[in-house]
Amino acid sequence: MTDEQRELLLKAQQSLEAAKLLLTSNYPDFATSRAYYAMFYIAEAFLEGEGLTFSKHSAVIAAFGREFAKPRRVLPDFHRFLIEAQELRTTGDYGQFNAVTADQAAEQIQRAEAFLALAIQDIGAL
Repeated sequence: MTDEQRELLLKAQQSLEAAKLLLTSNYPDFATSRAYYAMFYIAEAFLEGEGLTFSKHSAVIAAFGREFAKPRRVLPDFHRFLIEAQELRTTGDYGQFNAVTADQAAEQIQRAEAFLALAIQDIGAL
């Protein structure tokens, strides 16, 4: 694990904890956003291990799919989780007030937890 990967995974872990706090405080829109960012940082950590970095979210998501999901280095579900989380984050950040339900936010948090567990298994423990 590189130093950059470790930092990204620590950032993902903190983002996930923030998502849980936000959901507990009844802020599902913002909890969803933090869960997305946890997944995004994890995808960046996987790509960093390949020497790949990108400045746009869409490029990170596409590269994660191309480099990891398509060749089945990870279950393709994780790429789908990342895509769906980004869509919900956009809804929560730019849509109407309380556009994301608590159940939707909880699902994103569960997915982010699974993604982090995968990263710890594949990249290394924090």
